[in-house]
Amino acid sequence: MDEAKPRTGAVRDAASRVAARVAARVAVLTRRPPPGPFRPEFWRSPLRGPRFTALMGLVLLVGMPLLFVTGLLSYAAYNPDLGGGNDHTPDKGLLGFWLFPWPTGPSWLYQVNQGVHVIGGFVLVPVVLAKLWSVIPKLFEWPPAKSVLHALDRVSLLLLVGSTLFQFATGVLDTQLAYLFPGSFYRLHFYGAWVFFAALVVHVTTRFAKMRRGLHGEGGEDLKARNPAPPTISRRGAVALVGAGSLTLFALTVGQVIGGPLRRTALLAPRGGADPGPGENGFQVNKPASLRGITAEETGERWRLRILGPGGREASLSRDELLALPQTRARLAIDCVEGWSTGDQDWSGVRLAELARLVDAEPDDMFVESLQRSGAFRAVYLRANQVRDPLSLLALNVNGAPLSADHGYPARVVVPNNPGVHQTKWVARLTLGRPA
Repeated sequence: MDEAKPRTGAVRDAASRVAARVAARVAVLTRRPPPGPFRPEFWRSPLRGPRFTALMGLVLLVGMPLLFVTGLLSYAAYNPDLGGGNDHTPDKGLLGFWLFPWPTGPSWLYQVNQGVHVIGGFVLVPVVLAKLWSVIPKLFEWPPAKSVLHALDRVSLLLLVGSTLFQFATGVLDTQLAYLFPGSFYRLHFYGAWVFFAALVVHVTTRFAKMRRGLHGEGGEDLKARNPAPPTISRRGAVALVGAGSLTLFALTVGQVIGGPLRRTALLAPRGGADPGPGENGFQVNKPASLRGITAEETGERWRLRILGPGGREASLSRDELLALPQTRARLAIDCVEGWSTGDQDWSGVRLAELARLVDAEPDDMFVESLQRSGAFRAVYLRANQVRDPLSLLALNVNGAPLSADHGYPARVVVPNNPGVHQTKWVARLTLGRPA
């Protein structure tokens, strides 16, 4: 036992010496940053400074929460807690605490919400890029972590930058109908928004006072170039350039929401999957019948609408029989998540509430199924308040003419203040109530 004690002490002393040498080596490495962007001398632009960074941050502090809120409202409009085809985020858990029944009015609410969300996102792109450019030296700080608090601040900054770029990239791709995502856009954008929000709260809490000082040109010495290059533009000129970029993107997108003559200037609006052509059906189409595999045979004379009610009650009606029922007119737009709107169209058809009563059912949650056999939202739920609304129709005609195949012939759902993908085309079956 006495011999073991000196041996143990020697091992302990050797381990301590190794740890000390490692610590000394780490200290040397962290004092001397690697070459390239990790060294302050690498960044030479004379435009970087506290006021420019703080001004971009102030714009984003107003704009980004607005995008977050309108995004959550857009998600609520899909009635995701109804399940079925509505919910692309079944494991959202506590993150769905705020969901509420989406109203049917005012009828323009979803159009305005999506317009603000999509157009606002495009307008903020130059600001985001300018803010990231202004603080990019901070992303290469050396050493990477000076303390536990500094490490946490760095992690929150990386999460904020990463989630912001992710949200903008996926959002822009979605508006262009470029579904290049490794999964559902709705799920990815939803989780990305909450990561962004958490990182933003941490960032604003720790940096708000610094931003206020920066607006007065105080502090921020770590943002200024140590060896600045000759300026090619003033800071005011840089701010004007960012503003001009935002105004240009506004002009290229606003027409898709406002419509009228400005629609021709909406060069960044998605063009849909088919040219609707002239005439009563000459308004934007997102997914044409051919893309969804809809054939003339299944929408022709053999087509019948099936309505399933409680207790096994059922009705089956042809298009002619539906046209023989009392017809209701509703002037409504089709408004899509990508931000575009068809503008108000004059729809006519049978109220969904009246169709429910054909199977002796009061208006209730309704499961709407399409003839299409693939693609998202081929079947969706509508809430009882949507089914009860007197302007909620199974539309048969638009602008005084029968629906075209691309607009959902022989029948489609039209509900006020409802996302476009829930205005189901080529309707085959309506089921009252939720499944057990």
